[in-house]
Amino acid sequence: MTEDTPAPDADAPLTPLVPDDPDAAALEAVAGDGDPGPLPDAPRGTSELARVYAALLARAGETMVEPRLDATRRACELLGDIHTAAPVITITGTNGKTSTARMVDALLTAHGLRVGRFTSPHLHRVTERISVDSAEVAEPVFVRIHDEIAPVLAVVDAELDAVGRARLTFFEALTVLAFAVFADAPVDVMVLEVGMGGEWDSTNVADAQVCGFSPVGFDHMAHLGPDLTAIATTKAGILDRTVDPSPAPDPVAVVAVQEPEAERALAAQIAARGVRAVWEDRDFAVVAREKAVDGQLLTARGAVGSYPDLFLPLHGAHQVHNAALALAICEQFLSDGEKPLDAETVAQGFSQVDSPGRAEILRSEPTILVDGAHNPAGARVLADTIAEAFDFREVVGVLAMFGDKDPHGVLEHVHRFADRVVVTEAVSPRAMPVDELAAAAAEWWDPDDVLRAEDLNAALMQAIDLALADGEPGIGIVVTGSLATVAEARTLLGRKDA
Repeated sequence: MTEDTPAPDADAPLTPLVPDDPDAAALEAVAGDGDPGPLPDAPRGTSELARVYAALLARAGETMVEPRLDATRRACELLGDIHTAAPVITITGTNGKTSTARMVDALLTAHGLRVGRFTSPHLHRVTERISVDSAEVAEPVFVRIHDEIAPVLAVVDAELDAVGRARLTFFEALTVLAFAVFADAPVDVMVLEVGMGGEWDSTNVADAQVCGFSPVGFDHMAHLGPDLTAIATTKAGILDRTVDPSPAPDPVAVVAVQEPEAERALAAQIAARGVRAVWEDRDFAVVAREKAVDGQLLTARGAVGSYPDLFLPLHGAHQVHNAALALAICEQFLSDGEKPLDAETVAQGFSQVDSPGRAEILRSEPTILVDGAHNPAGARVLADTIAEAFDFREVVGVLAMFGDKDPHGVLEHVHRFADRVVVTEAVSPRAMPVDELAAAAAEWWDPDDVLRAEDLNAALMQAIDLALADGEPGIGIVVTGSLATVAEARTLLGRKDA
């Protein structure tokens, strides 16, 4: 492992994920990775949040997508056009959206703006998805705003019922709630991460001044299409104007490096709309980077400025490129791309960035790293990051996935860094059965190197025993496969902050 690996609670026991823990419910409601499930009884002190969360979970889950904007727009308009209450930055893509959104938030905050950020999924608490001033919305505020907008949600539900259409979904209602929180604060800017796709994602009811595109890859093909052209075309829908008159009639697209097919599709959509665009490696770029204690140093070239020696407290080349994308987005938003940002302020912003559940170290001796990679592109990035940033002499992988994901696409890259793997089941009705995942793993590892565990707690204990068996340091444990898996691991290891 690296010399800067932290040692949080190295000897602390695992914390069981008990049935009455509301965090168990959070594992059931991971956007794109999990379907909202039944809400367990909540401990004292969280009954109001549990009540509101139960009401949200009673709606159609996040994998039950309604490709529409009119329902969310109707609710926002009835609430006083809350989707236009502040300028908007929207970020779509396949991987890196959340990290990029958090970086944009940090940079704008460093520049003195009050930022409202809406991201998904959450790791432990639904309140994590909505933040103001870079902090998770307080439970009383979340509850109060939900109760204030609930009558309007009921009106829209009734209108949809009357014409035989599905009621507002979990994600649609949560999007409306986020807009309402931001309007109530109020905030100076809203940073919105698209939940799925772009064209018909509920966040797209807001017209973004700047539209960011992280790398587009394969995921959610049942909803987005079978190839990168279809997926990228749907994501380019965030460039559409849905408000009349639009508060941002001339958006700018800021585009990260893409696969050639995705780049061609995005370029075609941008040209068709006559939108101005800035592209990574043409208009902005990562100039240099090097490993540093607890992260890395980068020099970035923006569209209008140069920013040397920025400290980013995250590992992996992908995070440096996310940072370049975030910086270019902020240049366009704060100065219309006409003048550079203050380099010291940019450095201050990046120094405050974190990204829980993404190449995150939770414990040392042995080092336990968690990462929410759940598709081939995410697993490839994880493998690259481990190879570059860590000096493990051996790695034990711990893996739990969902049944609608591509196990071999993920295992191909997990196999690059894991010498052995312990497979188990995620806490979700959509979990891939352990026997199915073990059979897939047996095609990549020798049979003796594929172990099974009945749950993640048992898998972690088994992995720790393997890592400590010979008494020599340097064996790492990497937990991955979904963000639900990461969330459960964080809970078991006593980390519920996100």
